[in-house]
Amino acid sequence: MKPRTLIILTFIFALTACAPQAELVKTQTAMSNVREDTKATKAQVQEMQRRIDALDENTKGTADVQKVLADYGAKTDQLTTDIQILQGKLEENNFRIQELAQKLDDKSFKITELTARVDELETRIKSGVSTGPAGTVSDKDKKSAEKAIEPSEAYRQAMNDYNSGNFDLALAGFHNYLTQFPESSQADKAQYWEGECYYAKKDFPKAIDAFSKVVKTYPKSEKVAGARLKIGYSYLNERNTAKAKEYLNKVVKEHPGTKEAELAKEKLRKIGK
Repeated sequence: MKPRTLIILTFIFALTACAPQAELVKTQTAMSNVREDTKATKAQVQEMQRRIDALDENTKGTADVQKVLADYGAKTDQLTTDIQILQGKLEENNFRIQELAQKLDDKSFKITELTARVDELETRIKSGVSTGPAGTVSDKDKKSAEKAIEPSEAYRQAMNDYNSGNFDLALAGFHNYLTQFPESSQADKAQYWEGECYYAKKDFPKAIDAFSKVVKTYPKSEKVAGARLKIGYSYLNERNTAKAKEYLNKVVKEHPGTKEAELAKEKLRKIGK
């Protein structure tokens, strides 16, 4: 065989031998790439699973929070209902207490009146003045009994006059009530409504004086907050803004949670603190 032919055959053999090896290398490279892709995909799957698990935990936590909030809301609603029921009962009890207090005022008045009449009769007997036939009542006693009016009725008449807009009659009625029954259970209210009569008549200086008596004479009365509020309003009508702010702020500070405090806050917002 010629040397040139041998060289050509050797070259062809070399090329033939190299071809499978190149394919092998290519295949190994592709498999390595697949492994890397698989590893990356697995990591991505694990990350997604972690995030899904976290979402499940958050969803569970959210459900738990929602359940707690729902339970809390239900309990709050029940508490609000209970408070409303208790407030209703309290108002009913207060009304009954006021009724009983007025009845007690009337009883005390009657006892005082009867005691005075008995004392008068005893004085007449001792002085030898005729009291008329036994068991009879003199004309003077009858007239005295007719003029007498119970505290509850006197207060009711004055309130009726006020509600009807007859402020002068109401003022006279409350004034007479305070004069005749200064120790009665409604005295603080009568003093307050005397102030309201002056306020309605736009006599603000006298209104301030009447409301101030409520605060000074009946410091524990439920009418104190309203009296202070109306003093503030009266000073505003008198264009004394400094004094008005003083009393309105006092209502907010000393009577928190009351409707009078809310009204005072509203007025302070309008005039500027």
